[in-house]
Amino acid sequence: MAPAGPEATPPKRRASLGWRVAGAFIRRREASILVIGIGLFIYFSLANSAFYSGDDIKNIAESLAPFSLICAGEVMLLICGEIDLSVGHVFALAPIIMYLTSTSASTNVPGAVVSGAGLPIWVGVIFGLLAAAGVGLVNGIVTTIFRVPSFITTLGMLFFLNGINLNALSGQQVVIPFGHTFKDIMGGYPLYLNSEFYWAVTLVLVVQGILSWTRWGLHTVATGGNLVGAAESGVNVRMIKIGNFMLASTLAGFAGMLDSERINSILPLQGGSSHMFFAVAGAVIGGTSLLGGAGTVIGGFLGVTVLIILQVGFNIIGVSAFNFDLITGLAILASMILNVQVARLKNLGTLQ
Repeated sequence: MAPAGPEATPPKRRASLGWRVAGAFIRRREASILVIGIGLFIYFSLANSAFYSGDDIKNIAESLAPFSLICAGEVMLLICGEIDLSVGHVFALAPIIMYLTSTSASTNVPGAVVSGAGLPIWVGVIFGLLAAAGVGLVNGIVTTIFRVPSFITTLGMLFFLNGINLNALSGQQVVIPFGHTFKDIMGGYPLYLNSEFYWAVTLVLVVQGILSWTRWGLHTVATGGNLVGAAESGVNVRMIKIGNFMLASTLAGFAGMLDSERINSILPLQGGSSHMFFAVAGAVIGGTSLLGGAGTVIGGFLGVTVLIILQVGFNIIGVSAFNFDLITGLAILASMILNVQVARLKNLGTLQ
């Protein structure tokens, strides 16, 4: 009698569309922080109905916009294995350059001699962005060509820019004299939420698109994931890092100009290290690894959103502001532990 052939394997049952969508969602790095954000919003809304009032929604949007722009640039840098501590002071430098090139007198600086060039406002915006990009270029060159760690490079730039900003305005606050049309475009209220928020959302989506669907994004991830391997495979890692330093500084400078238009004034100590650390915290909580090679701009945006919701929610329900830093610190530690463990499990082949 002929030996029996191998038993036919029954075809695998394909999961339903709902399960496939759920599985794809769970595998996204942003999934957990999105669920947390929605949960916090619901909790604070139930705890106090004032939380979802129009004023508080506007408050969240106004706070979210500048931090999310700074965070988008930091995410790109962190993914390629670097960090920029000076972006908070670029946040103040760009609007100062915009002001000095677009005004013709120093009437808003009591007791100081600050003469402007009197150029059109859009020329001032361009000069502000160029100044911000120039700071990123210097940071990138010092880090990649002179091989100074980016932490040290940008720490030195942080103090240097702080001195520049204070001297440029003689330590004084100035009022922006530009017209209502420009203010509406940059940071006013042409719609329900201020235009700064719409700028931020648009640019976050653009930077995420660059990261996800362009060669630049692919090379950014490769540079941070395996610097030597990326260089040997033909990636110009030096150019990638310098470009991302310039991107981070430009986004921070633009965020500073938008925010200055919203509050209608410029301060030499505007932004600062607190803005930078807040943005880095949002990036880490949103799933970006400080070890490089992993992260998303959308995740950083959601991480900043969660921190802003916590901040506004604590104020609404009367929780002490002292607890905000405590919870932020714990969230960063928990996020880093989770990121490191997930990376370890992937290296061991446990996670696919």
